[in-house]
Amino acid sequence: MSSNKSKYSFYESVELYFEKAASSTKIDRSLLDQIKGCNSIYAMNFPVKIGKKIEVIEAYRVQHSHHKLPCKGGIRFSSKVNQDEVMALASLMTYKCALVDVPFGGAKGGVKISPSKYNVNQLERITRRYTSELIKKNFIGPGLDVPAPDYGTGAREMSWILDTYQVFQSDSNMVDAYGCVTGKPVGQGGIRGRTEATGLGVFYGTREACSIPEDMKALGLTTGIEGKRVVIQGFGNVGYWSAKFFMEAGAIIVGVAEWDGAVHNPKGIDVDALKKHQKKTGSIKSFPKAKNISNRKSALELDCDILVPAALEQQIHGGNAPNIKAKIIAEGANGPTTPEADAILIKKGVMVLPDMYLNAGGVTVSYFEWLKNLSHVRFGRMDKRFQESNNNELIKMVEKITDRTLSLKERKKLKLSGPNEADLVYSGLEETMVNAYHDIRTVWKKNKKTEDLRAAAFNVAISKVAQSYETLGIFP
Repeated sequence: MSSNKSKYSFYESVELYFEKAASSTKIDRSLLDQIKGCNSIYAMNFPVKIGKKIEVIEAYRVQHSHHKLPCKGGIRFSSKVNQDEVMALASLMTYKCALVDVPFGGAKGGVKISPSKYNVNQLERITRRYTSELIKKNFIGPGLDVPAPDYGTGAREMSWILDTYQVFQSDSNMVDAYGCVTGKPVGQGGIRGRTEATGLGVFYGTREACSIPEDMKALGLTTGIEGKRVVIQGFGNVGYWSAKFFMEAGAIIVGVAEWDGAVHNPKGIDVDALKKHQKKTGSIKSFPKAKNISNRKSALELDCDILVPAALEQQIHGGNAPNIKAKIIAEGANGPTTPEADAILIKKGVMVLPDMYLNAGGVTVSYFEWLKNLSHVRFGRMDKRFQESNNNELIKMVEKITDRTLSLKERKKLKLSGPNEADLVYSGLEETMVNAYHDIRTVWKKNKKTEDLRAAAFNVAISKVAQSYETLGIFP
């Protein structure tokens, strides 16, 4: 059996995928080298007083590409953070942004701590100190580099980053200060829909892939999401929201796995009830309406139609890929599949919806939040009432012509009220994911050198970044 451990590091895996896709393009080698490498790497160590002791914290911020500014990428808090991982994630951010036409260069940050070992005050101290280090080196700013939440961080940490940034800025830089970070609480310049954005993007992308009869027939599946059996690995923000949207669309969630256990019910798991159980007990284990799985890692091998790895990188590897029964793997996490596993899955005919496309919902809605911060106006504020008035007038005319009054239920179906911020965010994200999928699929079907969707996605992304450099006149 193949080894569980990849011979490639996370960053080496990304480079390998890059080179595989680069061979299917006609881009000059010197430009490919420029696109592939990380432009700026800031590795830092800073002291923070924790209790009565001083701890030296290891942290990173990597800016992979400056072909467009600002750079964009999340900050993760994890004891497993290292430079290789942050470089890989920053690289993926560049390609991800290019793929979904979000005008950012890729970046990523990481602080090597285990958040559960610190109280709120200590986490705030670490976050603020990390932010001050970024400010010193010009690694943060609305037009320079815009962080966001990632594994181990959330809206709370982003609000601390914003406040710290504001403290350090002069009056002349304050007007757009809220654009220095995204994923903030709504009351501090955040945007409605950001919390569920990545999970919703996973759903939209998978739904679009499942809508194409030709591709589903090749997998032995019917079109659509309804009735498909889904397994979710990782029940944090991305995993929960992905599962919720799949369930609401009629899918059957047959298995859920977390770091401390896994549960299975072939008849379906109510993910909202499971989330309540998790909050109450601290674990998804012993959920009354499902059976515990003794080996949580084996959840990846459950019989299902769609597998959603939404935890950490390199979860699907040479050791378990031969045993995976899913027809579609929807990569909600960053880098969940190793190159060894990828080769096995391609031979098995499994459709892998790649991470750099499928989890782009977060950065897409972060882009909307950034735009909101720079425009200083909430989406929908200017035209919500105008559209609502127009819609009502149109209905009145229809009722007059047909001599029939619409019922309240019919009016609700037509959604006569103008769109609010969340409506517009959802609509913009859906448009982005649908268009990007067809860009990828077109290359996949037309370019014989792109044997899978991942190679096609890299091909599209690399080509778009190359076009940016050529437009700048840096490369002929």
